[in-house]
Amino acid sequence: MSGISLLKCICDDTRFEILEMLQKEKELCVTDFVVKLKKDQPLISHHLKTLKKCGIVMSRDEGKKAMYKISSNHLAELISTITKASKKIPLLCNESNCC
Repeated sequence: MSGISLLKCICDDTRFEILEMLQKEKELCVTDFVVKLKKDQPLISHHLKTLKKCGIVMSRDEGKKAMYKISSNHLAELISTITKASKKIPLLCNESNCC
């Protein structure tokens, strides 16, 4: 996967929120995301499917539910670095039409 492809996969508000949660919690199910992000289950499932297709997250079955986690430590570190960097740069993308 190229750097551009990776960024395209994670550059969505919902997908990045999912990745931030996984970076902190390590492993979560769809219901965890629905409750914490206050978004509909089909939307969360769609984004998890996209992240899984890109190889960014992986899942395992636990009874009737699927548990998701970031597929590698390198990706988890990248998410952490992006989150930390964004907090250190206070005026990122202020204009509504910027990104």
